[in-house]
Amino acid sequence: MMVAAEPCSVSIHVRRFAPEAELVCPWTEVDVGVLISALPWRTFRWHKGQKHYPGAFWSSTERDLVIYESRLELARLLFADFDRSVDHIVAQPFLLRAAVGGVLRRHIPDYLLFTSAGPLVVDVKPRHRVVKPENAFTFAWTRRVVESRGWRYEVWSEPPRAELENVRFLAGYRRDWLFDHELVAELRSADLDGATLAAACRSFPDQPAAMVRSAVLHLLWQQHFQVDLTRPLSGAHVLRRVAA
Repeated sequence: MMVAAEPCSVSIHVRRFAPEAELVCPWTEVDVGVLISALPWRTFRWHKGQKHYPGAFWSSTERDLVIYESRLELARLLFADFDRSVDHIVAQPFLLRAAVGGVLRRHIPDYLLFTSAGPLVVDVKPRHRVVKPENAFTFAWTRRVVESRGWRYEVWSEPPRAELENVRFLAGYRRDWLFDHELVAELRSADLDGATLAAACRSFPDQPAAMVRSAVLHLLWQQHFQVDLTRPLSGAHVLRRVAA
């Protein structure tokens, strides 16, 4: 039988300002504001033959680099950065220590997302590894702990391929300073609701086509317009204006 941790037995360890500056307190008492500025718990390590590909992703949400330790974590970062409900993204936000079944357990979640619906703690794991007993056990007690504060918890695995490829493509248009702000503003004001993507890219014939196309794709990244991302993106996709 799987034994879940009781919230009162859990402590949280947070690194702040410098790796050696560590805050330790009961899980139920940690201030959310402290976690927004938490430093990643682990440091990168590279070695010959390693299976993971760590790196750093420039997040338009954070306006800064956010680390990842695998390509799957990078995929989750892309989706978090694309999600308009996400205000902050913190990688490896804390270490949990909990007495579970009489044994001291440790776990470092992959991400903490601050969203309009409240904090969301995320663990990223390939689908075939989620069901392994040791992983399922860890995720079960972590969920119990996280949800004890009214927060949400998610174990995230491979997304649909078309959706990932679309979000990855649109992420190439996330850097807002690269676009003509006047053109972007004109596109925002244009009546493009119900237009195809191809038609939207032709909507300002007096402007360079490449600039218009890039600005339209930037607005798709910002979700000023939305399209069906469950199938490969094409000129036939219909734009829908998102209600303010």
